[in-house]
Amino acid sequence: MTSAPLVFVVRTGAANLASVMAGLERLGARPRLTRDPAEVASADYLVLPGVGAFGAAIDELGSHGLIEALRERIEDDRPSLCVCLGLQLLARSSEESPGVSGLGVLPLDAGRFAGPVRVPQLGWNRIEPEPGCRLLQAGHVYFANSYRLTEKPPGWNVAWSEYGGRFVAAVERGNVLGCQFHPELSSTLGQALLGRWLSMEPQPC
Repeated sequence: MTSAPLVFVVRTGAANLASVMAGLERLGARPRLTRDPAEVASADYLVLPGVGAFGAAIDELGSHGLIEALRERIEDDRPSLCVCLGLQLLARSSEESPGVSGLGVLPLDAGRFAGPVRVPQLGWNRIEPEPGCRLLQAGHVYFANSYRLTEKPPGWNVAWSEYGGRFVAAVERGNVLGCQFHPELSSTLGQALLGRWLSMEPQPC
């Protein structure tokens, strides 16, 4: 990396921002917190993190006018990374918060893990990317989630994992990456993934 990229990190009101920002700093990036719709729409690099409730995070984004800004940057294929709940927020809805609409970028609905498994899933699990993934690689990564997507969104490349059945571990399309797992907590595999994402060329506004 020839220069330290400026990475805006969205304040969702429901995120472990310290670990995300530390992971970016380890790679030489300059993370900066934001709730500014203009910065969210135009940032060269943006992270949408999340740990917490779907409905509360959507309310927080809506109260700061960030929903349309997030949709706009993803439609414009600007480098965007959505982590854990951040991935679920791209969906239409979540079983966690009935009646609450997500960003609707992914025409899917998040559901709670089913079957005889402990919820939440806490710990390391293996992911397997489909052919066509440019950023995602196979290996073990760290998860902390009770809800997940179980279908492949049209037009996206997907990595899968198994926990109470097959579920979507990550999605990627162009410069947009969504991870149900925490790359910033996933040792060398996660750091390498963050590095590949940060190596993307920013898109002109």
